Amino acid sequence: MAANNVHDEHRKRVKEKFLKSGYSEDTPEHLILETLLFYSIPRVDTNETAHHLLERFGSIAGVLDATREQLLEVEGIGPNSVAFFELIVTVMRKYNAEKAKKNKRIATLEEVCDYLLAQYIGRKKEVFSIATFRNDGKMIAWDILNEGETGKVSVPTRKLVETVLHHGAAAVLLAHNHPGGLAIPSEADIAVTEQIAYLLREIGVGLVDHIIIAEDDYVSLRQSKKFAYLFDQSN
Repeated sequence: MAANNVHDEHRKRVKEKFLKSGYSEDTPEHLILETLLFYSIPRVDTNETAHHLLERFGSIAGVLDATREQLLEVEGIGPNSVAFFELIVTVMRKYNAEKAKKNKRIATLEEVCDYLLAQYIGRKKEVFSIATFRNDGKMIAWDILNEGETGKVSVPTRKLVETVLHHGAAAVLLAHNHPGGLAIPSEADIAVTEQIAYLLREIGVGLVDHIIIAEDDYVSLRQSKKFAYLFDQSN
């Protein structure tokens, strides 16, 4: 009981310090993690667990990018903490996406990719999505069409067409990620882009681009001369 009282007092002091002045860019990562763990691990010293996490994953970003299985291998981490970290990533993604929505009129490739990077942050599975646009360039919606294990995600073309028609879109942008890989298009990526480009032309809808994302990097197929033919509506 005495040990619990000591831990309670320590946690109280740390919380009070945070509430009084907050944390800055210079705050040690172990202290930030220690404080976060207060909300998933009750009434114990979380300082040591925070250090274990940093030793294993190198940084807070590494911790949040880790899989459930990897996190559970760390001493002191249980299902509550894993769920809490996943919730943090979800909130981060939602926050960034909502901020990006303030200006939905996409004028440049950088604006498109800033929006997509916000949507894909922290995703550990491969996700295939589309952004739909009106004639004036304003984004209508962003929709996930499918997700699953890397390299095994098929593109449901029927769902794609239904989504495009539902939104009354004039143009479509494709996007998917390569979790843990590089933003380099594979032969399968090119083949599916060709298939969808043809399908969209059949219903009078333009294909804007296909963006491939890996972590905070991306590749635009439209910018590559090699794949420019995919976006030529006269073909």
